[in-house]
Amino acid sequence: MSKARRNLVEGVVTFLAGLVLRLFTGDVEIPVVTLTKVGVVLMCVGGALTATGLWQAVARKT
Repeated sequence: MSKARRNLVEGVVTFLAGLVLRLFTGDVEIPVVTLTKVGVVLMCVGGALTATGLWQAVARKT
């Protein structure tokens, strides 16, 4: 698996995990962090990984 494809897959999976946390853990209370905020952070990281994978895929073709 190429590095671009791996980043794309990891980014999409991370984004989806963050989306699930953001949408379905609003009522769950944890003393230290809020799971909805963790979901937003995971969505940002997943978006950055996906963008990096797309950039690597386009740069490799040119």
